[in-house]
Parts: sequence; C-alpha cells; structure tokens
Amino acid sequence: MSEHLAVRGLIATTPRHIVSGDGLDIVSFRLVSASRRFDAESGSWKDDQTNWFTVSAFRKLAVNSANSLKKGDRIMALGRLKIRDWDNGERSGTSVEIDADAIGLDLNFAQGEEPRVPSEEEDSEAELQPA
Repeated sequence: MSEHLAVRGLIATTPRHIVSGDGLDIVSFRLVSASRRFDAESGSWKDDQTNWFTVSAFRKLAVNSANSLKKGDRIMALGRLKIRDWDNGERSGTSVEIDADAIGLDLNFAQGEEPRVPSEEEDSEAELQPA
C-alpha cells in the first residue's frame, strides 16, 4: 500500500535531470513547504511548520519538468509518499520523498502559458497522418 499526497511548496534546489543506463529519464529536486497561520491575537501571519521533501519524476514527466521548472518556482506535486530512515555511519536521519505522478505551477504565484506537449496518443496519431 502506498500513500498519495499533494504538496504545495517552493523548489529549493535546481532540478537535476539524469538519464539512467537503461535510458530512463529522471528528475529530482528538493521542495520546501512552509505553512503559515493567522494569529488573531497579534493580527498578523505567523510561520508555522516547515517540511522538506525530495521530489522525483520519471519518464515524460521528468523530461517536461526538466524543461519547465527552475529553482524558486512555486509548484504543486502529487505523488506517492516514501519515508525512509538512513544511516551513513557518521549521521542518520529520515528522508521524506515523493514519487511524482503530476507536477504543476501554483497559479496563486504565477501566470503564463507554456506550450502544450502532445500526449503519446497524439504523437502516434500524427505519425499515421499523411504529410
């Protein structure tokens, strides 16, 4: 069983795009998600908890993400949650990862129109059409 979640945050590191030895496109980056709450007593917004995630995307989502996203972008990421304990001999900790199914700009902070990338079905249909 895997847990799915949606996280809204800021890309905190430059997205890293690699191609595995098997030809699999992979992109990964760190996402910081800070929540704020309104403090009625003081009449102002206060920073609350900050969470850090490593977001990974694969295949076409990785390629499109590498071509579209940059450090500082505010995004939403939807995917499977993975929590792993690690120990490198000197230090230990817990990593919280999201294997992304979808990534998009948070339009509360951005406006724009990116060129649409054809789906695999549209690519196949285009190959069948006479030139």
